[in-house]
Amino acid sequence: MTYSALVRPATITPYLAVADAARAIDWYVTVFDGHRRGEPYLMPDGRIGHAEIGVGDAVLMLAEGGFDEVPVVAPDNPTTFTQSLHIQVEDVDAVFTRAIEAGATAERQPEDRGYGRIATLVDPFGHRWLLNAITVRSSRTPVGECDYLTMVVRDTDRAKAFYGAVLDWEFTPGTVENGWKVANHTNIGLWGNGGEPGAQLCFRVADIRATLTAIAEHGGTAGEVQERPFGLLADCVDPEGTTFYLYQT
Repeated sequence: MTYSALVRPATITPYLAVADAARAIDWYVTVFDGHRRGEPYLMPDGRIGHAEIGVGDAVLMLAEGGFDEVPVVAPDNPTTFTQSLHIQVEDVDAVFTRAIEAGATAERQPEDRGYGRIATLVDPFGHRWLLNAITVRSSRTPVGECDYLTMVVRDTDRAKAFYGAVLDWEFTPGTVENGWKVANHTNIGLWGNGGEPGAQLCFRVADIRATLTAIAEHGGTAGEVQERPFGLLADCVDPEGTTFYLYQT
């Protein structure tokens, strides 16, 4: 598959120079739970001239430095840096541990701050990383916007094969039976519940109980509040019969 057929990267994408690109690709995929986007582009002398790794909904590009036409060289394990790479992860401690076990140097141990749990490390290729797990999802999704989309399907294997081929989705097990998270998108999931296919929208609200009261007062059906590890959840139905979910951190 060519790069143009894959998920479009963000407006600004890190492009790293590394001394050993093959090893770096394996390292970033393993430590950051990433996935390879296509095959690396090889130069005539065998060096990797371009490679892409998907990490969440972002893209990390890298190449081996030292080419005459591109005056970029890989760092040599520096102690001072001109930039840092910020990466948002679900579990700072787990990623930090994997990184250290894989040869990274610890600069700051995991700790809680007002904006989340953080840690800092330098990878074996001389690049400095800031790990961050945002503890409150509300900082990402404004109130009233769709926070999560669940594709309801009859046959999960068939649906995974279809969306994998058409949209390059990759899947990891979800938190419910026969549920799957789209690994290269943070807010899309797949659920095979045996019912009618469709799409379930989940909207973030500031006060879920107040919103449920408003739903009942305006002709909708308000569900019961469920406590989940990620917050409060309730399934609702609008006056037209459309099912949707509410979410509160």
